[in-house]
Amino acid sequence: QVQLVESGGGSVQTGGSLRLSCVASGNIFRVDSMGWYRQAPGNERELVATSSRGGGTLYGGSVKGRFTISRDGAKNTAYLQMNSLKPEDTAVYYCNVDGLEGSEWSRSPFNSWGQGTQVTVSS
Repeated sequence: QVQLVESGGGSVQTGGSLRLSCVASGNIFRVDSMGWYRQAPGNERELVATSSRGGGTLYGGSVKGRFTISRDGAKNTAYLQMNSLKPEDTAVYYCNVDGLEGSEWSRSPFNSWGQGTQVTVSS
């Protein structure tokens, strides 16, 4: 079972920055997509950013130009650098990772979610 541990959330004022981290651990054979989603009270969970194994990235429209996703393959870690934060960015941020777990001889796909980290931006 692949587990994700997120860190880096907190409270900042408008215009501030935060950097989230997500570390994947377990019997990982290969990591494919790593991404961040967020959910504000009363809203559905929405895409923030994803990074594919091939290096492609995709951002939600409201964060383009302000947030940057990156990853360290050797550490199975994803990062989300958030700049120019706004009050509407306030939400619980979740990490999502998919790939293959197991060994060279026996592997199966996985898709795991982190426990979430709170980001609060005050005006």
